[in-house]
Amino acid sequence: MASGAQGAKGTLYRGREGMWSWVAQRVTGVLLFFFLFAHVLDTALVRVSPHTYNQVIGTYKNPVVNLLEVGLVGAVMFHAFNGLRIIAIDFWSKGPKYQRQLLWVVVGLWAVLMLGFLEPMMQHTFHEWFGW
Repeated sequence: MASGAQGAKGTLYRGREGMWSWVAQRVTGVLLFFFLFAHVLDTALVRVSPHTYNQVIGTYKNPVVNLLEVGLVGAVMFHAFNGLRIIAIDFWSKGPKYQRQLLWVVVGLWAVLMLGFLEPMMQHTFHEWFGW
């Protein structure tokens, strides 16, 4: 095994913040791609058969889909904020030095906005499941 960049454990990656943000960016990007693909398909259905479109949209009005919508908003927000962080790292001369701190700003901003978003978004689900 070669020494140097690989270090004592024999791997370049050690699961630090930068690697996990890279993974999260790719995962959220793939999830958003599949959502957009499904969204284009079900929206295109309105031109083919408005009645079938209404039936499909009707199946989305349940608490499980509401949870998926919350996940979608979370994925969009993280992907957007982390994308801005990546731009800052690439184009700001001090970006690489502060990449870890920038990630924690992204996570903090994401958490605060998600907490504020959860209550209004989950009202229907809370009412359906718990009668609140």
